[in-house]
Amino acid sequence: MIPPASPANDDAETADGPRRLRKAAGAFRTISEVADELHIPQHVLRFWETKFPQVKPLKRGGGRRYYRPDDIALLRRISDLLYIQGYTIKGVQRLLREGGGRLADNIPPATAAERAEAEAERVVPAAPQMVLTMPEPPAPVRRLTEVERLRAGLAHVLAELEAIRRLLG
Repeated sequence: MIPPASPANDDAETADGPRRLRKAAGAFRTISEVADELHIPQHVLRFWETKFPQVKPLKRGGGRRYYRPDDIALLRRISDLLYIQGYTIKGVQRLLREGGGRLADNIPPATAAERAEAEAERVVPAAPQMVLTMPEPPAPVRRLTEVERLRAGLAHVLAELEAIRRLLG
């Protein structure tokens, strides 16, 4: 006899299909779980590991990464500083150095110069002969919309891919 579906039965099916198990808050997460949770591509998380030595996921056989809750919190904070507050990677590295490897919760938004530098890093020329000009300093700090945040993330990924292409080129 098949037992009825109940909260205690983890393999039970719901009306929407098989129910997914939920991990405990302190459980380690795979790179795909972290990428989905933070809305950041996996390759960006791997890139950040090279730029921020404080991000050290546990690596098991075959190089599979497992992120601790503290790693995820740090990645969430790095993402906020880069994509929302307008810091450059060098700026976040400096903040981590000054904070002894930690990022305070009360870090002010990036200065106009820092935001302009971050924006310039994200700009990728369409053709080699194209000349880039420095953007106007942004208006007073405001929270980005989700579309602007995603657009900035895509521009960042595109810049990283261009850099990789130049290295392979």
